[in-house]
Amino acid sequence: MTDPSATGRLTRDLVSRVKLTDLEACYQDLHRHPELAFQEHRTAGLLADRLESAGFTVTRGVARTGVVGVLANGDGPVVWLRGDMDALPVQEATGLAYASTVDGVMHACGHDLHVTWLVGAAELLADARDTWSGTLVVIGQPAEEGSGGAAAMVADGLHRLAPRPDAVFGQHVAPGPAGLYPHTPGLIMSAADDIHVTVPGVGGHGSRPESTVDPVVAAAYIVTRLQTVVSREVSAADSAVLTVGQFNAGLRPNIIPAEARLGLNLRTQKAHVRERILAAVRRIVEAECQAAGCPAPPTITTGGSYPATVNDAALDQEIAAVHRELFGHDTVFDFGPAMGSEDFSLLVPAGVPYDFWFVTSTPQDVWQAAPGDDLAQKLDAVPGNHSPLFAPDLSVLGPGVQTLVSAALSRLAA
Repeated sequence: MTDPSATGRLTRDLVSRVKLTDLEACYQDLHRHPELAFQEHRTAGLLADRLESAGFTVTRGVARTGVVGVLANGDGPVVWLRGDMDALPVQEATGLAYASTVDGVMHACGHDLHVTWLVGAAELLADARDTWSGTLVVIGQPAEEGSGGAAAMVADGLHRLAPRPDAVFGQHVAPGPAGLYPHTPGLIMSAADDIHVTVPGVGGHGSRPESTVDPVVAAAYIVTRLQTVVSREVSAADSAVLTVGQFNAGLRPNIIPAEARLGLNLRTQKAHVRERILAAVRRIVEAECQAAGCPAPPTITTGGSYPATVNDAALDQEIAAVHRELFGHDTVFDFGPAMGSEDFSLLVPAGVPYDFWFVTSTPQDVWQAAPGDDLAQKLDAVPGNHSPLFAPDLSVLGPGVQTLVSAALSRLAA
């Protein structure tokens, strides 16, 4: 077990080497130039160039745009640090001086910050090689946002390119007053499934609906009925979210289309709850299509599935203790499992412990101005991940580097 005090002291001794102005410039540059899943060529190039300059052996183009940097520094454990790189199809509305220059694309989930933290941690640890022994692996992952980037990197040879780790670490920016570091031993993030539904109809003229089977009406009934699944088929003791995020049908107001398409997203924390909801979705879709007289059965496919993220409890408690030593006891707490999802765990070889935590980033003035008297109410009121207004406070640049560095040193320090 690591000594939190020793790791904290070593990390603090190295903090003076962090170049905050450089990190700020790096972050703002990445934020201005967001790239969607598997298109992160510029972002990956920046990360790879910085790693090579720091002395890492770098492999580019893993799963098209992924980056793997390996820094061997004598005998000792192997530690992986991972950050994701992709942006979202969101039109930015922050008004920041360094706002996105790409129309309709934004780093609305903070992956630009994740890459900046990786750069800072990698360079700091490389500069401080005299303080640790082992092998540090830095992974820039593409396509976390539902596009299977972690699985793609593994399929493209990640486990061959990087030595088997003794521990894997990752973190995610989150809403909340800047300066907190939530840790949860065990289950921290939910499983996710994307479900795609096609409702077949019989198209025709909008003036003669009697000669058609309107898939828009059938799909509307499906959307309404699906709202009862969690409230009436899942125990109140279990957590689940079923969202209809896409409804596409038709091209003209006076044409009844031949089909309608729905996109659903399911978040669950228990396998039996997931299976029950998937069965309920299939039952409802099929029944509504039959009731509408659809000319063929609906098509229901599941894709883009992520497993639950389950931290190694002992490892998480150790890293949480290190972060308390660094930032203060009250800054680290167990927020419990989140309904958000990650493909982080898919990178990790079987049997290897991993730890994933959050770094809160809401500017203090925004947090104080938000309505509500408690944490939950304010969290609902401030811009969160995937919001066009999401704008992390620049004060988290340094601490986010320290969290990664201290986690790595908990295993690597001589």
